Amino acid sequence: MAKKEHITPVWPKRAVVTAGMPYGNKSLHFGHVGGVFVPADVFSRFLRDRIGAENVRFVSGTDCFGSPIEEGYRKEVEAGTLDGSILDYVQRNHDRQKATLDAYDISLDLYEGSGLGNCGEIHQQVTNAFIEKLRAKGYLHLEETNQFYDAQEGMFLNGRQVQGHCPVQGCKSEKAYADECDLGHQYEPEDLINPISNVSGTVPEMRKVANWYFDLPGMADVVRDYVEGLADDPQTRPVVTKTIREFLVPPIIFVKVELHDDYLAVADKLPAHEYRDAAKGKQSFELEFKNVVDRDLARTVLTEAGIRFRTGKALVPFRISGNASWGVACPVMTDDEGNKVEGLTVWCWPESLISPISETIAANDKMGLPRSSWRDFWCSKDAGVYQFIGQDNLYFYGVAQPALWAALQKDQPIAFPAEGELQQTKLVANHHILFGDKKASSSGDVKPPTADELLEHYTAEQLRAHWLALALGQKSVGFKPKVFEADEAKRNDPRVADPALKEGALLTKVFNRLARSCLYEAAKNFDCLMPLGEVSTECVTEAKKALAAYDETMYKVELHAIMPLVETFIRYANKYWSSGIKAVEASGNAEERRQVLVDSFYLLRVATLLMHPVVPAGCEKICDYLDFDASAFFSWEYGFGGMDELCSEDERAAKSHRVKELPPRTDFFRAHESQFKKK
Repeated sequence: MAKKEHITPVWPKRAVVTAGMPYGNKSLHFGHVGGVFVPADVFSRFLRDRIGAENVRFVSGTDCFGSPIEEGYRKEVEAGTLDGSILDYVQRNHDRQKATLDAYDISLDLYEGSGLGNCGEIHQQVTNAFIEKLRAKGYLHLEETNQFYDAQEGMFLNGRQVQGHCPVQGCKSEKAYADECDLGHQYEPEDLINPISNVSGTVPEMRKVANWYFDLPGMADVVRDYVEGLADDPQTRPVVTKTIREFLVPPIIFVKVELHDDYLAVADKLPAHEYRDAAKGKQSFELEFKNVVDRDLARTVLTEAGIRFRTGKALVPFRISGNASWGVACPVMTDDEGNKVEGLTVWCWPESLISPISETIAANDKMGLPRSSWRDFWCSKDAGVYQFIGQDNLYFYGVAQPALWAALQKDQPIAFPAEGELQQTKLVANHHILFGDKKASSSGDVKPPTADELLEHYTAEQLRAHWLALALGQKSVGFKPKVFEADEAKRNDPRVADPALKEGALLTKVFNRLARSCLYEAAKNFDCLMPLGEVSTECVTEAKKALAAYDETMYKVELHAIMPLVETFIRYANKYWSSGIKAVEASGNAEERRQVLVDSFYLLRVATLLMHPVVPAGCEKICDYLDFDASAFFSWEYGFGGMDELCSEDERAAKSHRVKELPPRTDFFRAHESQFKKK
């Protein structure tokens, strides 16, 4: 096996961390929290400790627009469970989401919404600026395309208002919507297989509608250069580059082999293309075209001839606007003939990509900073933007967004609210978090527990530690809480361990023991004074080794490796204390007792610093009992040679620092009350 290459992290001076945007049509299930928000929060907290809290913005918000919101609102109104506007509906769900995130100690600098409050107002301005700049620079064109229309209800249908089977070759999703499926595949609306209106239950018809589109195929070289630049980036997960490359292929149409004679009858009517026989074991032959325009001309010919087909992944024009009534208003612009185009709204995906910039501006507003300071985070070469997302959204963040950003900064940068070039972001994509062995989705057949329901059985810190260790950056992993085990015998068998408590046991047992032991010993034999002095070489060596490994692991965003790394160090520290104090009790040597405590408090400090991003509440409680200022205690701006560097000059002269007295049986990390054995 090749030796793992070590790197020296070079952290940005400032950073933005995003955590996607939950739709405003529902409460949060555990996948939202465990799959995206907890990893993003852990990374944000680490960055605050590493580069300073004032240099970090952790932002997110409710996605207020899009067909899922419209559909959810319509259903509640019809059911009589809601008496209010669609804005009231979104605000109610936003408030529930915010309460859940607070319960899990998610430390967002801003959680508002793309259509709520100050952030919503800013978002309209920022979106206008982006779209107008793209149009002025020639990247947008007005295109007339087919859109689903529900004749019974007299309305155009968007997104999840239509459902059918995905037409993309190889995709088996039966939850495909107007122009994308639940696995992130994009296609033309008319290619959707067996479409049904979710509004009336009827088969919708197709009607022409004009919208603004971004020339994404024309930016193929930009996306290609972007993904090649990611190949050697240690902060980029393989799923990111793999998924992006899947779209950087020539446009292909797949036709069943039994329709070969039908194809031959119209082959000369198709644009120039390369024909390929069906590969071994495949049921379709392939038609490869030079560009997506030729492919779409071929689609028309094949459709008119009654030949069914599927399309492959490829770069297609990226829709910017739509005609939904509930959405960010699209700026009024003129087409190529000088005619005004008005009355459109912005499609939810492009404005969702822009939203984190709006959220950063709104967060800076809360801090009393000038609005132009957003550029320090998004446009400066010594800053970084880390976007935590699910793998299903990589098309938007990894294909469309890099092209949009590049288009905006070519020749003349975007001017809202000041000049500056947008930097490409770092995408931290997670695979699916499964419920048991099946994909959990609040809109799917497998109904997962809500994030709030889990807190009836586990503490937030138990779940945070467990979810972080699931290795979602590498593969889809099952979350298997014992209390939701379908097999009643297993669920009630005390001999069957709860997988969700594996990491929590380290907190409630080993880490608790280390912290209590140090404080109780200080109270018992040192009058609540932490002795100061030179730390043993062995302890400093082990601590600095752990700090370096942790720093590198965080830099690579290998978050699943954090818990095993810190567990090893905490168990070392606990063992060091136990064996040391046992020897001292046997010898009665006062100086040796003092040294054991000097070393153990130092090891406790390092362990608490390392665990702080994962389980902040308990770690901050330890800091409070050690009576240090939290901003200093959790800062990486020290040499970590001993505890003296945290103390005042007088304390260093006295060789002691006073700590708070810890009451008997105090826990820094507690199990959930439901986990205690009933007497």
